[in-house]
Amino acid sequence: MARIAVIGAGMGAMAAAARLAVAGNQVTVYERSETFGGSVGRYARDGFMFDTGPSLLHLPAVYRDLFVKTGKEPLERCVTMTQVDPASHHLFADGTAVSLPNASRAGVVAALDSALGARAGGSWGEFLDRARDAWDRSRRPLLEEPLRPDWEVLGRDPYPALRQRRLLRSARLAGTVAEVGAWELTDPRLAALLDGYALSYGLDPLRAPASAALLPYMEETFGSWYVAGGIRALAQAVYERCLARKVTFVFGAEVARVVERDGRAAGVELATGTVTEADHVVLGAWPHPGLIPGQGIWQSNDVTAQPRPGGGTAVPGRFQVLLSLRGARPADAVHRTVVHGADGAAEREAVFGGRLAAGPTVTVIRPDDPTTRPDDAHEAVTLTATVAPHGAVDWTDGALRERYAATLIEAVGAAVPGIRERVLHAEVRTPAESAADTGAEGGSVPAPALAGAGGAYLHPSNRTRLPGLYLAGGWSHPGGGLAHAGMSGALVAGLIVEGDGFRGSQ
Repeated sequence: MARIAVIGAGMGAMAAAARLAVAGNQVTVYERSETFGGSVGRYARDGFMFDTGPSLLHLPAVYRDLFVKTGKEPLERCVTMTQVDPASHHLFADGTAVSLPNASRAGVVAALDSALGARAGGSWGEFLDRARDAWDRSRRPLLEEPLRPDWEVLGRDPYPALRQRRLLRSARLAGTVAEVGAWELTDPRLAALLDGYALSYGLDPLRAPASAALLPYMEETFGSWYVAGGIRALAQAVYERCLARKVTFVFGAEVARVVERDGRAAGVELATGTVTEADHVVLGAWPHPGLIPGQGIWQSNDVTAQPRPGGGTAVPGRFQVLLSLRGARPADAVHRTVVHGADGAAEREAVFGGRLAAGPTVTVIRPDDPTTRPDDAHEAVTLTATVAPHGAVDWTDGALRERYAATLIEAVGAAVPGIRERVLHAEVRTPAESAADTGAEGGSVPAPALAGAGGAYLHPSNRTRLPGLYLAGGWSHPGGGLAHAGMSGALVAGLIVEGDGFRGSQ
């Protein structure tokens, strides 16, 4: 039986802890805050309840596998999951609207053709065909295996871009999300749709490689799932599974550094000075300076001179307005509506340039869930926009927070008619709160790993240069997002239990 110390109680860390405990190890989780879940938080007031992290689950197979491998009780017995349909409703700047059905390729094509005109759906469908090719080419090394020593193979973009022939000039191939939208899609609204997917994951369409096509492909292929009680209920289920497998949690315990002895990780030292020995250490939180002995934040892996994720740009965060509304949720309300900004180029420049976007793209979440509201005469609505991290913008400025909340409320007027008059209470959460809750620099939210761009969008390997130290969660391979965090936990558990010969799920 090995003693394993896990730093952080986020989803990736807990996924690793449960798997390691089932393998017969003694696992202790040290969490700086007073609760579990990391960025998967919850805010409650006067009978209203809101998720403060992700609101939908994609690739539920990751958590189904976790529950199958850690106990006899499957995921569906622990939480109630339903596919939301339509998966999303989109409002474009020109007033056009389209609802995209859940996990139906033919339905999406038909909806786009009907709303945007002939060939729009066909163009998007052909794009998804190319995205599927990118998925088939990169899925295993990018998501299901530990980061390979020859990680440079993932520096090549797997997206099969169309060759664009030009008169008297050489042909060109789209290499970024923005170029795919401009050169391969037949309608600027389709380009805005693609840009919106990238932006929602904190990716700059002007820089993100074309392989980001995997993101809409995964959502539209495997579906969008809502967990009754909110995604926080999923975190609760994973936490309870850990407890059932005898994982010990120590809350309010900030780890100051990983202890190194004889050239390997040998335990953790808490901020109080207490030292606990361990045979292995799993870091499932933001790797703040000084935490890892002799290692830089982004060089704590076995990838030589790997670039900072995002190509060196600041990693954005999320601005949320949690609205307690009077009045019932309309029967025809859509769970997720995306209100696209009027000027995508200006929004990208602002978010990734450290400023506020005047016309942000806003995602509206309106769950049809009685547990989110005090009664059927009220409604809980969440507005979310991708924004620059804390530091680039001073998100502790009360007046700025209030003004930007008003900007989001104004932007979604067409999606939620009469929203201003219905507001009972508005709670604002910014990257400043995210930084305080998770410890992530600037309240940044990690994006999923992507192939291409010379490896700039890969994340640090789960195995580090310091023997006995492993990385799990969104800041490590294969990156951010609920599904990716769960995958990281599986990879870390496999590396510790099976050793260096572990090659991922089969």
